Amino acid sequence: MNKQVKKTIKLIVTLLVLAVIFFILGPFYIISEGNQAVVTRFGSIQSSHTEAGIYFKLPFIDQVTTYPRLVLSLDGDSQRIPTKENQFIIVDTTSRWKITDPEKFYQSFKTLDNAYNKLSDIIDSSTRTVITQNRLSEIVRSSNIINEKAVQNNEEQDDETKEIESLVNVNNVSESVTKGRSELCKQMTSEANKLVPEYGIELIDIVPRQIKYSDELTSSVYNRMIKERNQVAQAYRSLGEGKKAEWMGKLENERRTIQSEAYRKAEETKGKADAEAARIYSEAYGKDPEFYNFWKSMESYKQSLKGYDATYSTNMDYFKYLYSSDGRR
Repeated sequence: MNKQVKKTIKLIVTLLVLAVIFFILGPFYIISEGNQAVVTRFGSIQSSHTEAGIYFKLPFIDQVTTYPRLVLSLDGDSQRIPTKENQFIIVDTTSRWKITDPEKFYQSFKTLDNAYNKLSDIIDSSTRTVITQNRLSEIVRSSNIINEKAVQNNEEQDDETKEIESLVNVNNVSESVTKGRSELCKQMTSEANKLVPEYGIELIDIVPRQIKYSDELTSSVYNRMIKERNQVAQAYRSLGEGKKAEWMGKLENERRTIQSEAYRKAEETKGKADAEAARIYSEAYGKDPEFYNFWKSMESYKQSLKGYDATYSTNMDYFKYLYSSDGRR
């Protein structure tokens, strides 16, 4: 009986030890919220789990690979891409994606780094494909609101501004947008999604994070802008010179009109004054003709003898009031 009890106790202890060792080796694993896992045995996939919880595995034999179940982001490298007009631009994209089938993902990449490299190549390819098929205006704009505002501004412009634009042949209305950047982003995503499902991936979107001109195109754009601004400045100068000439002509006409009117009034006033003087002289002459002759002679002497120091003869009727002893002959 004692031997049987001892054997039983040993068996129980052995089982307990084995159980402890078994649990120490970790037969269970936990998948937390936002994660998913693939269980492999000797490189072969045994199962996958996408829900959070505690799961069983064979210690040392089964390997658990965990992947995120959340939406991931990928910032692509800058690319130099030609547009439909063969204008080179620098495009920098960002995208969102997630793992939808962990087993396919494991078979395709095993690690996230490998997935990032492959996905980056796919996104770059789809971005280049779509951009090369569209004009620059379609890539950088999403609507025709610029054209609508330009048309509205043209209608509200004054005649002077319209004249300036006609001189420099300025056209404020840009190319019309038929697709727009938002539609092109959808096309990029659709193009890339043709390839990624086989990898257990869903690509949510591709968005150009930055679009800028290449160095040579930037220089060309700046030169064109400088040329246009110089043309506008010259147009303003020409318009200003024309307005100046117009106003100078109006000023000269007004000056001549004023001078003519002033001359007419002056002559009219002088005529009235001469008539009044003649009347006064006539009245004075009628009252004392001799005094009138004397006064007029004095006025004449004052004017005619001003620049002479001496006279060589006074024997003439002109000097009758100057050298006569009684002031007359």
